[in-house]
Amino acid sequence: MSMKTLLAVVCQLIALSHPAAHRLRPSVAECRVTIDQPGGYGDQRLSTIGLWPDGNVVFRPGGPGFVTSDGALGMKFGWQRGVRGQLRIQGRRLDAPSSPLRSEVNNGYGEIGFQASYVIFPEPGCWEVTGRAGDASLTFVTLVTKIGEGPSWRRDGRYER
Repeated sequence: MSMKTLLAVVCQLIALSHPAAHRLRPSVAECRVTIDQPGGYGDQRLSTIGLWPDGNVVFRPGGPGFVTSDGALGMKFGWQRGVRGQLRIQGRRLDAPSSPLRSEVNNGYGEIGFQASYVIFPEPGCWEVTGRAGDASLTFVTLVTKIGEGPSWRRDGRYER
């Protein structure tokens, strides 16, 4: 084993042995993220359009998304509904206690077909997100990472629970 590899293993073991570091910065492997499929994740009844690369939603300076006045992180997600019904989105953090995520779903898209939404994560971490429309449901897991102060766009508004 090379010195570089040995050093990487030791650093990983130290990081994993510290509970706070493990909770605050899970890796994609620890989070067991959902990886996007060609054409979206889901089926003809309900699917997402373009999950984030490697299952990691990254909020960085100059990047997409927004930060709310309470520090939550919002990102646009596209959905495709093959069943009639308003899209509802819920979610929970898997790697530590947290408030549930919020969502904003514009009702101007009709009862079937494409639907844009904002998913608002209260904080970085490993998140399970479930969308429901009619009798269809779809769940995926994503890692939410914030770099620095996050995106420059600051936004407030009403959010569904």
